[in-house]
Amino acid sequence: MLDDELSQAGCDGHTLVATDPKHRTMTDHRVAVVGAGVAGAGVAYALRDVPVSVTVFERTDRIGGRAATRSAHGCTYDPAANYVKSDDTTITNLITETLDTEGLIDVTEPVWTFTEDGTISLGTDTDAHKWSYECGIAELPRRLFEESDATVVRNTPITAIDRDEDRWTLTGENDLLGAFDAIVLTPPASQTAALLSTVEWDRDSHRALRTAVERIEYRSIYTVLLGYPFALDAPYYALVNTDRSHDIGWLSREECKPGRVPDGKSLLVVQMAPDWSARRIETPSDETEIVREVAGETATLLDNERLQDPEWTDTAAWSHALPARDTEEIAPETRRPAEREGLFLAGDWVTGEGRIHRALQSGLTTGSRVVDRA
Repeated sequence: MLDDELSQAGCDGHTLVATDPKHRTMTDHRVAVVGAGVAGAGVAYALRDVPVSVTVFERTDRIGGRAATRSAHGCTYDPAANYVKSDDTTITNLITETLDTEGLIDVTEPVWTFTEDGTISLGTDTDAHKWSYECGIAELPRRLFEESDATVVRNTPITAIDRDEDRWTLTGENDLLGAFDAIVLTPPASQTAALLSTVEWDRDSHRALRTAVERIEYRSIYTVLLGYPFALDAPYYALVNTDRSHDIGWLSREECKPGRVPDGKSLLVVQMAPDWSARRIETPSDETEIVREVAGETATLLDNERLQDPEWTDTAAWSHALPARDTEEIAPETRRPAEREGLFLAGDWVTGEGRIHRALQSGLTTGSRVVDRA
C-alpha cells in the first residue's frame, strides 16, 4: 500500500530524519503536534522562530500525509494531492518566494471538465497556477519541516491525551510520551475525535468541540496509476467530473509536470469517485480486476482503445482522503475554549474545504495562535 514505499528524499537527495535540532533555542515551553502531514508541517514552520520546543509525532514512517509521492519505472508521481492551488496569496508567496524554489514547477496546462455521459468541455482555470515540485508534492512538507526546529518522531501513534493540572500528556501504544504546555491535533477528523474522547475533561465546551469534530465525514479515494509507452496528445493537464455522477472523479497527466515522466511516455493518475472508491476499500477486490476496470473506463472517457492496455500500473487507497464537500468550518467560538487550555486543531477539515493549501493555511494560522498563547 501507499504508506510503505513513499519517497522521503528531497530534490537534493537528502532525507528528513528525526533528530534533535542543533539550533533550537530551548525553553520550558513545550508544544506537541500530532500528525506530520501538511497541516502539522505548517504548525512547525509557524513556530520556527519562537523559543519553544516542538515535537511532532507521526504514526507512520513518513511525513506529508496526502502530500505523497512515489517513484517507479523512471517516473515520479503524486497519487493523492496533485498540486497546490494559487488562490491563497499567503501560501503562494510562501512557496514561490520564502521557501527554497529549486525544482518548483507550475503546471501550465489547464484543468477541463467532463460529465456523466463522458462529454469533455473547457475548464475555467486557464490562468490559475498549480504549484508542485519536480521530485513530487511531498517536497512541500519536507521543506517546511526542514526550515523548522521541530523534532519529528515517526512510527509513534498517539492513543490518548489528557490534561494534568496545567499541562497536556500524550500516551503512545505503551508509553507516556511526555507533558506539554500545548498540543495541536492534525489527524483526520475521525481520528482526532477518538483522541478527544480520551480527555478526562468534563466541560460543556469540550463536549461541544468533540461533537463538532465527530460530525465531519470523509470521502474515500481509490487511485490507479496507468503508465504507457507512448505520449498522449491532449490540450489539458487534467479532467474533473463536475456533475459527480461518473465512476472517475479526476484524471490527470503526470507528464505535464516537468521532470516527472520520460519523454515519449504517458502516466495517468486516475482517482475514482468516492462511492466507487469506498466500495472497493471496504470490501477489497482483486487488484488486477480493479485496474482492468479503471483502464477500460479511462479508455472510454478519452476515446482511445490503446489505454485499455497499460504498460505498468500502481494503486493507492485512501479511506480518509478528503472531508465531505458539505463540511462546515469548525467555528472559532467552538475551538477557542479549548485553545485557552492549550488544545488546538489544524487541518483542511477544520476549514471546511479539502485542499492542500487549506491544510497548510490552517497549520500556519494555528501555529500563530499557539505563539500568542505561549
